[in-house]
Amino acid sequence: MARKRKGQPVHGWLVLDKPDGLTSTQALSRVRRLLNAEKAGHGGTLDPIATGILPIALGEATKTVSYVMDGEKTYLFTLRWGERRTTDDREGEVIERSDHRPTAAEIEAALPAFHGFIDQVPPQFSAIKVDGERAYAIAREGDAVDLQPRTVRIDRIALTGMPDADHATFEVDCGKGTYIRSLARDLAETLGTVGHVQTLRRTRVGRFTLDRAISLDDLAALEQGAAAENLLLPIETALDDIPALALTEAEAHRLRHGQSVALLTRQDRERLKGLHGTAGEGGAVFAHVGGTPVALARVEGAEVRPVRVLNL
Repeated sequence: MARKRKGQPVHGWLVLDKPDGLTSTQALSRVRRLLNAEKAGHGGTLDPIATGILPIALGEATKTVSYVMDGEKTYLFTLRWGERRTTDDREGEVIERSDHRPTAAEIEAALPAFHGFIDQVPPQFSAIKVDGERAYAIAREGDAVDLQPRTVRIDRIALTGMPDADHATFEVDCGKGTYIRSLARDLAETLGTVGHVQTLRRTRVGRFTLDRAISLDDLAALEQGAAAENLLLPIETALDDIPALALTEAEAHRLRHGQSVALLTRQDRERLKGLHGTAGEGGAVFAHVGGTPVALARVEGAEVRPVRVLNL
């Protein structure tokens, strides 16, 4: 007999302001326990030293996590000049030092090279798998990890302050898979010195922003029912970038049972006309009936095929 899941069926998104010192998995576990949620996942890992936006998917919202992980992100970070560390952040051991400190003018002149699509080697201490093993696990054994460059997208990088000669602060808008630790390391190298991330804060993940975020302490202070009612964002929050397709009850019934829906009448063709050219990657649409989510679906010609059914 299958084991019964513990917790209640809670569905939606909670925007957590993750504290320093917790892994994303630890933060997720605390949220799930505080809300007594049956199922939960998160929309993009944050390093333990990082704070800020960690979108938590609850219940059926877990089926939309990939759309959040693919979204644009904004980070604020402090770069500490003069020390390179094993982890490329303050938690690692110092492995190289430099006396050179770049000026604001030198930093500004270097930033354009880090705008757009750039190649980036992930940090040695990262979760990337190498021959089936996490890179950080290999690095912890003292072995060098051979990681290949990856192309990432930087939409904006701006110098926002220089509190003293040893530190500079930056704001970055970037795409999926960008390592801020690698960005800091490479920027310092370009400027003829070494450096690492001292502080890191994520202020945006797609549609999720700090104005809707809550800390673990504040969440713990709320009653479970109140937290779910007042804080949870609807499942479709993660799907704002793909078009919505309104269904009839009969069409929704078919999709919920894993069957495709043929849209062949003149009125149906008008519905499809508005979707062609606006559907997401692979013709993705968000199918709903009366505003209630039904499925993530794919449009193929005159047919709508379910990809992930949302059981609500």
